Amino acid sequence: MGGATVAFDLSIPSDVQYIEGIVELARQRCRELKFPAQKCSLNVPVALSEALSNAILRGNESLPNKHVRVRAIIDGGSLVFEVVDEGAGFDLKSSNIDCTTPENVEKEEGRGLFLMQRLMDSVESFVDDGNGVRLTLRR
Repeated sequence: MGGATVAFDLSIPSDVQYIEGIVELARQRCRELKFPAQKCSLNVPVALSEALSNAILRGNESLPNKHVRVRAIIDGGSLVFEVVDEGAGFDLKSSNIDCTTPENVEKEEGRGLFLMQRLMDSVESFVDDGNGVRLTLRR
């Protein structure tokens, strides 16, 4: 990403207790960058919590010897979060489930990705020293 600035780049153990601290740090960076209050208080915390919990619980299967890397990157008018785990990866397109349809409303899987896609401007999967998801919030 040309001209990008890294706001933070952290590696955390595969333990959900770390999610709250990472989300608070992301919320602070969002506010510092003067993004709208709703995006800093709702969109970023919910989407990033979902991405982190998926990486820890699904990607790394909560294995204590595995880690999750989370980066926040400021790129022009965007705030980008990258969450990378050590799991086998997933196909974003085939994992895309509309949780609001009658056949899916009672299913548990797919809700995290559904929320991420509704709350962020862009959600992409990628491979870079692990399997990741990139969440982009534009001004």
